[in-house]
Amino acid sequence: MHVTVRCFATLRELAADRTELTVAPGATLTEAWTVLAGKHPGLVPHRPFVRPARNGAYAPWDEVLADGDQVAFLPPVSGGGPSGLTDGPIDVPALETAVAGSAHGAVVTFVGRARDRADDGRAVVELEYEAYPEMAAAVLAEIVAEAERRWPGGVVAIVHRVGLVPIGQAAVAIVTAAGHRSEAYEANRFVIEAIKERLPIWKRERFVDGSEWKRPGA
Repeated sequence: MHVTVRCFATLRELAADRTELTVAPGATLTEAWTVLAGKHPGLVPHRPFVRPARNGAYAPWDEVLADGDQVAFLPPVSGGGPSGLTDGPIDVPALETAVAGSAHGAVVTFVGRARDRADDGRAVVELEYEAYPEMAAAVLAEIVAEAERRWPGGVVAIVHRVGLVPIGQAAVAIVTAAGHRSEAYEANRFVIEAIKERLPIWKRERFVDGSEWKRPGA
């Protein structure tokens, strides 16, 4: 089965404007992405931020393709760096690469990690994050846009993990790039506080003898 894949902006530079792919009958958009990323490995870290389309309309990743379909993989359209939710490990170096430009003299990265102790001293086995995904995506875009308005010329990327997060792995990564270090630091701090205040996401700490829901940052 043959489909035509279009990529745009950042994704086009990593792959190609138009690619003819051969996929198995009954393949989904996810499987088409996997085939394309196999040809262009630089696409792999961008998967959490990509939105697929089929025949000119947005479509879910599990939508089944038909022979002759026109597929598009679209990067974020709201400006700024790649931001969103992911249910897999966060590729922090890829975020830094996506954000930093030749005009940026400073890049500040904050990584919030799953730790093995609660504030009350109990041993934590793992963390679980649950979000309201549609609202969370809009809130993250809003925070990015606000930060970039406050610090003109800066670029911001935010990725928050959802689902189970093993101890020691990143739960959230915030990367800010600016012309000078003070702007990059201030923008990063602003984003951290805005996430704690606005993002509809909740954290469950799992202990040997039970679990407890908390707001992240609590």
